[in-house]
Amino acid sequence: MALRRLAGNLVSAVRPLSLQLARNYRAAVLTEFGRPLQVQDLEPKALAPDEVRVAVYNCGVNASDILTCQGVYENLPNLPFVPGFEFSGEVLEVGSEVTAVQKGGRVIGLQSSGSGGFAEQIVTTAADLFPVDNSLEFEAGAALADTYATALLGLQRRAALQKGDTVMVTAAAGGLGLAAVDLAANVFKCQVIAVCGTEDKASLVREKGAFAALGFHREHLKKKVRDVTGLKGIKVIFDAVGGEVFEEAIKCVAHEGKVIVAGFASRTVPHVATSSLLPRSFSLIGLSLRHYREADNAVFRQAVLDSIELYESGLIAPHISAQYPLEQVNEALSFISERKSTGKVLLDIR
Repeated sequence: MALRRLAGNLVSAVRPLSLQLARNYRAAVLTEFGRPLQVQDLEPKALAPDEVRVAVYNCGVNASDILTCQGVYENLPNLPFVPGFEFSGEVLEVGSEVTAVQKGGRVIGLQSSGSGGFAEQIVTTAADLFPVDNSLEFEAGAALADTYATALLGLQRRAALQKGDTVMVTAAAGGLGLAAVDLAANVFKCQVIAVCGTEDKASLVREKGAFAALGFHREHLKKKVRDVTGLKGIKVIFDAVGGEVFEEAIKCVAHEGKVIVAGFASRTVPHVATSSLLPRSFSLIGLSLRHYREADNAVFRQAVLDSIELYESGLIAPHISAQYPLEQVNEALSFISERKSTGKVLLDIR
């Protein structure tokens, strides 16, 4: 992979920029919901004044990409469609009105349209890009922004996490869960109980800093919480599973504790009776990075920038369990769908 990328970089260095922009580029295209993606040659589009063309080096493969390809995601796109919204790359061309990024600069992108990243190049707006130093690896750039910014907003802004708090993270070996474990343990210095599916995944979250890691079982969960907190319960629960795991986890929340609802990996959305909130006085808090982008863009961007700074400071490190070339995009989707992945899965595009 390294030799292929080096060779590609050498060819790009001698090829005139006009030729790089004019030639067709490869992309993984969804032509029918529920069917495999097809790698096709596409023609580049002309830039609008506020747009930026980026050469994509790596793109994260996320749950929303899979659900879209299966045809079960909210607000399904028109077809044909190129999935992928979280990417890293290098700016090839900027529109006449763009000043925030420069040609040749390295960037991380979170595409607001949710599309276009499974390709050798993407056209986006400067508002969807975050300039980074050239020392930041493309792989880390494509694995960092979405999950860590979401977890940071949940733990810091919404839950007001403090040093020494007890934190429970469900789906702890997934991309979002592992980011929450990393931040809670290594940035906020909290005592983290991680709930995950298998023992090998439990070992991973312990390595990431969890005080305790266990598979989901009702009695095991209650016993571990009692062992760690006595009768106090968990100060902050960060749930990305929903379903039965959520229903059992909220029974462990402390007085005036907080439960962050960050996702539904189980595909089962729990129904919470408001009467369950009254006996114990705890807060139930929704969390959506996309909503922050739309409702308070300055907070959204700062969360991404803070995540980048924490990585550059060596305090956090995204875990990448697998990387696939663009030609194996369907294998990448299957790897996640079959619950084989931990942390992030990437496409290596250049």
